[in-house]
Amino acid sequence: MDIIHLLPDSVANQIAAGEVVQRPASVIKELMENAVDAGASTIDVLVQDAGRTSIQVIDDGKGMSETDARMAFERHATSKIAKAEDLFTLRTMGFRGEALPSIAAVSQVKLTTRMAEQDLGVQLCLEGSRIVSQEVCSCPVGANFEVSNLFFNVPARRKFLKSNQTELNNIIQDFERIALVNPSVAFTLSSNTNKLMQLPAGSTLQRIVGIFGKKMGEQLLPVQAETSLVKISGFVGKPEAARKKNSSQYLFVNGRFMRHPRFHYAVMEAFAHLIPDGDQVPYFIFFEVDPANIDVNIHPTKTEIKFENEQEIWSIIVAAVRDALGKFNAVPTIDFDVEGRPDIPTYDASGLGNVKVPRVQVNLSYNPFSGQGENRKPARQWEKLFQGAGGKEQGAKGYVGNLSNQDNPPASCSLPPVSSLFSGEHEMSSQHYQYKGQYILTAVQSGLMMVDQRRAHIRILYERYMKQMQEPSAATQGLLFPELLELSPSDAALLTGIIDDVRALGFDISPLGGNAFSIVGTPPGQSNPVAVVQQMVESVKQHDSIHSEALHHQLALVLARNNAIERGEVLTSVQMETLIGDLFLCDNPNLSPSGKTILTILQQEAIDKMFN
Repeated sequence: MDIIHLLPDSVANQIAAGEVVQRPASVIKELMENAVDAGASTIDVLVQDAGRTSIQVIDDGKGMSETDARMAFERHATSKIAKAEDLFTLRTMGFRGEALPSIAAVSQVKLTTRMAEQDLGVQLCLEGSRIVSQEVCSCPVGANFEVSNLFFNVPARRKFLKSNQTELNNIIQDFERIALVNPSVAFTLSSNTNKLMQLPAGSTLQRIVGIFGKKMGEQLLPVQAETSLVKISGFVGKPEAARKKNSSQYLFVNGRFMRHPRFHYAVMEAFAHLIPDGDQVPYFIFFEVDPANIDVNIHPTKTEIKFENEQEIWSIIVAAVRDALGKFNAVPTIDFDVEGRPDIPTYDASGLGNVKVPRVQVNLSYNPFSGQGENRKPARQWEKLFQGAGGKEQGAKGYVGNLSNQDNPPASCSLPPVSSLFSGEHEMSSQHYQYKGQYILTAVQSGLMMVDQRRAHIRILYERYMKQMQEPSAATQGLLFPELLELSPSDAALLTGIIDDVRALGFDISPLGGNAFSIVGTPPGQSNPVAVVQQMVESVKQHDSIHSEALHHQLALVLARNNAIERGEVLTSVQMETLIGDLFLCDNPNLSPSGKTILTILQQEAIDKMFN
């Protein structure tokens, strides 16, 4: 009996949609690229509930006829290519003929379109790849795609969508990529009737400034290089614009966004020895190459691209970026110009006169072991120095926490049971000693306890901030002059979603519109609130922390790290006593919020072995 059979078109379309349509942002990317290919000068994107409820992309391109509108939703139907050889002369974004049928397979689609030479347009409605209705209508030239109830017939896919804030961030990210590479097209993006971005047509630099703000524009240097293999244009950041993470880094080839780790490394290679290791600089670099020398037909997302002359282009990128840095004096130079400098006389041995060379005087009769003589120094009173170190002083007694997560500690540095750490033979001394401004040493009967002071303070502040967000009662200190915080549209949307949690920490922050926020109050003693809030946004974005518990963890951790004492800071005896006491009031005094060890104990037996 034969068991192999063809799948129905509806099932095949849903399978293919799994690669092309991964989330609402994928739908917007495909529809925007189609609008660009159609020659649109204005593209409007509107989303409801981060694309779950509705996605609408409106363009003023050339539109489609009634027959083309129906054919557009057939698999492998396209106007971009006609034969296999056309794959090596591609100048359009799309060419597979998979996007629209894949979108229609997992959603409800309404297309309204008209061509310029026609008086009336057509409205086509589809549901799960099936045409529901088709009728003539009056509409402007161009196309209006409305995609509703994404994944309505694939509940498993819909269930795995992230939070609205996360999905909106992905939409903004794909929107920015297409807007960056098409500065001659005007774009708008609206979410739930709120206009997030309005980008008029202009130059590439104007588009970058429109998306990322004026500060970004001031940090960029132009890059230009033209060879027989590739033409490179765009901008790279100055060395002072380097950041630890989340820098804006974009590569485009022939108007298409791409991911290329090797070319990214080429850009960073040009900044070698100019920025600290691990830092990243922003860049926006556009490549123009012969389509025959690249292959974009690797993955349906078309972001992975192979280059025929990859090594040669790598060298050109490094040279072009270094040339830009040198041309605009971004590279430190050695200046030998001495005009107007003070006259420094040279060494003249003949003018020394009666000056004598210094000599070291040594007392050859000194005997440090002699009990007589004036050179004898009084012996140190070592007993007084360590008085009370092993005694019964109360010290931080009572600050007993829950020492957990002690998985197989080393024998020489093992921690005693919690119940005995500060009672009986393991009682802690009230004398604390600071070592190199980093560790606090305290004698206990079982040995020597060492505490990392910065990690301890981070743990204390972290738990304080976590409780503060659960029961908002934070004190706020007003600023004499409000601080202005300007963010990119995606970061501004993210901050808007978490602003109540940020306020729970003591920040008095309000949106001003246009991706700007005003900070008029901070937690007491907080310095540089703009940088701290930016770090919070970046941390939440990097860890995809939108749900309450993970969000609170990231916000509290960022604030604790910013306000904790630094390594090398000298503490008084009272400060050390307070720090140790507060540490053992924490729920977990043994580990920092990031899971690193805060304290350890060198057992007395191990110390004795060192001197045997």
